[in-house]
Amino acid sequence: MPQSRRTFLALGAAGLVSAARPLTAAIRAAQPPKFRVGVTDWNLRSEANPASFALAKKLGFDGVQVSLASGRGAERAPITDDVVKQYLAQSKEHGLPITSTCLNILHTNYLKSDPLGPKRVAEGIALTKAIGVEVMLLPFFGDGAMKTEAEMDRVGDILRELGPEARKAGVILGLEDTISARDNVRIMERAKSPAVLTYYDVGNSTGNGFKVIDELRWLGRDRICEVHLKDNPHFMGEGTIDFPGIIDALADIGFARWAVLETSSPTKMLEDDMRKNLAFTRGLVTARAKA
Repeated sequence: MPQSRRTFLALGAAGLVSAARPLTAAIRAAQPPKFRVGVTDWNLRSEANPASFALAKKLGFDGVQVSLASGRGAERAPITDDVVKQYLAQSKEHGLPITSTCLNILHTNYLKSDPLGPKRVAEGIALTKAIGVEVMLLPFFGDGAMKTEAEMDRVGDILRELGPEARKAGVILGLEDTISARDNVRIMERAKSPAVLTYYDVGNSTGNGFKVIDELRWLGRDRICEVHLKDNPHFMGEGTIDFPGIIDALADIGFARWAVLETSSPTKMLEDDMRKNLAFTRGLVTARAKA
């Protein structure tokens, strides 16, 4: 595919609009990307570890997405109040905001089927409020993935019960999963709560056969609470995902929340690999702003 000007500029820097009415160059130039770029604590190999802030600052990220549980499998447990205090202290010390939380205990207590799932969400709402951020990611993967309409309906019904509690706490419950944007909106509509939105992951959606750019534009700014950027196991820009097109779509819909890198480390050199993906992302943002 011929290299676009934005891709060229981005590589140099790095080393819901209607398709029937395309944006003019003047309009596009007036809408640079408005989001900041964060990173997940688990991809820094520091899940539920407040030391993630020092490393994220060192690497040049704008913020950190933090985990609300530690451990693995049956040993996974919610973080303590002490960890919350450490998150807040490290965030302040390094001048690095917390982008959002991840209720990673749902990898153990699946919301779609485990009786403990709703309790875990309620606990997560309280923790997220204590941390002082708005978005809490609800993951649905592996055995916890939603695979049938019945499972989606059950999740929607559970979130209808939890939505008022989340809204009162000022917390948004973000759905990150393996289903389509339209199925996510179906769950949102069944939940009947403005506190339930889509947490869009471009890597997950690509891997499950969805047209990411079309989905982002269809969802629009107001139905997306946050975005994960990745093309694992590749470096961003070296796999199949059209990141220049994704940055364009996010800018065009006016997305102004966090875009968080959930990137793996292809060479196993964590800091070098994270810097490379961050530089690529920042290069695309700069190129779009100059287009």
